Amino acid sequence: MSEEPVIRIRDLRKVYRLGDDSDVAALAGVDLDVMPGEHLAIMGSSGSGKSTLLNLLGCLDHPTSGTYHLGGDDVSLLDDDALSLVRGKRLGFIFQSYHLIQQLTVLENIQMPLFYQQNEGPEALARCKELAELVGLGSRLDHRPKQLSGGQQQRVAIARSLVNDPLLILADEPTGNLDSATEEDVLALIDKLNDEGRTIVMVTHDEHVADRADRVIHMKDGRIKHVTHNKTAGV
Repeated sequence: MSEEPVIRIRDLRKVYRLGDDSDVAALAGVDLDVMPGEHLAIMGSSGSGKSTLLNLLGCLDHPTSGTYHLGGDDVSLLDDDALSLVRGKRLGFIFQSYHLIQQLTVLENIQMPLFYQQNEGPEALARCKELAELVGLGSRLDHRPKQLSGGQQQRVAIARSLVNDPLLILADEPTGNLDSATEEDVLALIDKLNDEGRTIVMVTHDEHVADRADRVIHMKDGRIKHVTHNKTAGV
């Protein structure tokens, strides 16, 4: 395993300026390294800063101060266009609400990140079909999201997150809308991806979900309060 972190953040801060000239410090100085192949969970109550941290890690927002190195590159000061390129080429996202496009088929939804990169050739199409097979939806390529269960829709989202071969997968409450049986299936798939070497950072409120991670960071008031190492090999 490489010693170079996938994520290295130092004194990362995010301050929101409100209309009444008051400030809210959503992140109050966070230091964090995430190594290649690590599965990290982020937990904390509402307002703890976990969602803000995930947004910054996903290059969806700009930090107020501090540094963020992704794969060795400082992305802290990039403009919106440059951040969009980073998201498209280096990051994969899995959301609680799936964020699938209802008018598109399973195959077309998986392809979406490649459309933005104008990568629509035969090899790209073959990769999308392989990923559909990987998540158990190879026979449903022409189905649309409304024809799928919640668990199947999340599997489409997982396949989509892999299509650009990302350096990092970010998951925001990925099982929050699923029943317990379907949740277990989706978590097993995420475990499999991690076992294959994928680096995963997941926000969750569920301790059962967090227990599957190598490490859990617990946030409060915009800071990391403590870290738990809790993964049992083979879970």
